[in-house]
Amino acid sequence: MAGSGRILGWKLDRSDRERLLGRFRPRYDETVADHVTLGRAGTAPEPWAAEAEIVGRADDGNGVEALVVRMDGTTDRPDGSTYHITWSLDRSKGRKAQESNDVLRARGWTPLAEPIPLRLHPSAWEG
Repeated sequence: MAGSGRILGWKLDRSDRERLLGRFRPRYDETVADHVTLGRAGTAPEPWAAEAEIVGRADDGNGVEALVVRMDGTTDRPDGSTYHITWSLDRSKGRKAQESNDVLRARGWTPLAEPIPLRLHPSAWEG
């Protein structure tokens, strides 16, 4: 089935998540703020213990908000997209977390004044 299979990436540390939710209030009704995707098992490398920091923010103004993450010095994922955390969504408009990639590709992102260190845990989950 399309869209199924194991996803590889990093889960956001729970205490960092709470701290960041206080700093970046989600704009849309559904708060995601859960993980950084690396890719699908079989096409992406295994996630590693990476140095991570939030370096930017993107919001299309129509239901998708994301925080851009720099992993070991780069925001570029191996598949050519951008490392990010989908922060919030407006599901009433039919928006989905996967659309964060499209928003970042089409609209870019706004850098933060200072990077914010982030603790991430290598993980895998069904998606």
